[in-house]
Amino acid sequence: MAGNTERRNKRNEGSKKGPSVGTGGHSRRALKGKGPTPPAEARKGHAKQRAAHAAAKRKNASPTTRRAAGGRPGRGGKSSSELVAGRNSVLEVLRAEAPATSLFIAQYIDSDDRVREAMKIANVRGIPLMEIPRPELDRMTDGAIHQGLVLQMPPYEYAHPDDLVVDAHDRGEVPIIVALDSVTDPRNLGAVIRSAAAFGGHGVVVPERRAAGMTAGAWKSS
Repeated sequence: MAGNTERRNKRNEGSKKGPSVGTGGHSRRALKGKGPTPPAEARKGHAKQRAAHAAAKRKNASPTTRRAAGGRPGRGGKSSSELVAGRNSVLEVLRAEAPATSLFIAQYIDSDDRVREAMKIANVRGIPLMEIPRPELDRMTDGAIHQGLVLQMPPYEYAHPDDLVVDAHDRGEVPIIVALDSVTDPRNLGAVIRSAAAFGGHGVVVPERRAAGMTAGAWKSS
């Protein structure tokens, strides 16, 4: 009996589990805080962060970029400058306040009111006046009738459609965006832009391919 009692007591003593060494350090790192939550504008991928990024781009953009019709990122990077030839055409584009980089005038040109007004507008806007030989103008325009007056326009810079939406939200307005498809006549594009602006629209989205872009013709009709 004594032997049985001794074995029973040993089993009872062994059934009590003592404290484990080092358990107080488990998951200590998991319980440690990660610091304050950054503002929405600083969290990558957040809608407010994207809006802040777009606003910064618009702030640093030129006026021409902010007037972009939208949807065409520089025609896939293949945009080139445009030449407008002829006294009436040049004057109409200048009156429309289209962007221009140079006004070329033929040497010994027979000046008239159109030439004088074109030169005056160019001077006011700071557009360089370049007097060159008439044969050089013929070469530049590939033999087109230029009447001694040629205007060079820079490639148009198109805004992204998302920028147009963010711009409207920044103004506290509901975005009004006109989307076009298969409009190949620049004059029709200009007319749509003019109508959209009259109704308080924020931009016009045009396809990158098989569609009219912001050429001199679009500027004149807008």
